Amino acid sequence: MFETIVAIFLRIISNPIANSAQKALAGCYPARYINFLSYSIMALATIPFAIKINWAQYSLDFWLYVVLAGFLCALGTNCLIKALSLGELSIVAPINSYKCVIGLVSGFFVLGEIPSLTSIVGLALIVWGSRELFKETKSGFSFQLFKEEYFRLRIYALILTGIEASFLKKIIIISSPMESFILWVFSGAIFTFLFLLAGEKTKFKNTLAPKNIALLITIPIMLSIMQISTNYVFEKIEVSLALALFQLSSIVSLIFGIVFFKEKNIKQKLIGTILMIIGAIIILIN
Repeated sequence: MFETIVAIFLRIISNPIANSAQKALAGCYPARYINFLSYSIMALATIPFAIKINWAQYSLDFWLYVVLAGFLCALGTNCLIKALSLGELSIVAPINSYKCVIGLVSGFFVLGEIPSLTSIVGLALIVWGSRELFKETKSGFSFQLFKEEYFRLRIYALILTGIEASFLKKIIIISSPMESFILWVFSGAIFTFLFLLAGEKTKFKNTLAPKNIALLITIPIMLSIMQISTNYVFEKIEVSLALALFQLSSIVSLIFGIVFFKEKNIKQKLIGTILMIIGAIIILIN
């Protein structure tokens, strides 16, 4: 149990650190370059471990899960980095709480699942928290938000990574948390490279600045900690409970946004973020 608690803590801390570094670099590099460099560094570091595993033991269906997860992760992360470059960290991060709302709505229309009373309460809290979170933005909490590019990109990232999580769980069940991590790294590196080739060439600003190099190293380290801890937690407890606990990283992101990026309206954002977290937890553990 202690190891699981440590893994949850590492997951909650590592994700906001990685997001902060991604946001800081977004002014110098396009999102696809940051993404590719991060996965490439992780891939190089995991080669000694990857060559010791008998990958031929897995079926074609397994590799299909790997390909789909890699594609969804690379595309979702690219959308997330772009959203971070356009919006405030303290607003972009808590939007992740919408993931359970999407699951609730899709469950109703696709599977005919009727939300329970507690789920409706959780949904109401997320809506209430959203109103507080977006109150001071240009669009406020309204459908006008969808005109904001950062908001649309964050929703895309949320949907893509949410679907990826289901494939990742299948991969973990068939293999192991460490093997799943290695596959996540290499499939991500392949697809981020393809996205890099598909994009337009861009000139960099202050490419070799020591601060940028430090940030480029920080991102893959934090992403590695995040994914390894995520895989470990997924193996030990229910995915819904794990996702609920992971929502606490929004508080850390809020603090980082204020401390490192001088973002404003701390009290209002804190209230909104806490309400959204409570709502997400109610829905996920219902």
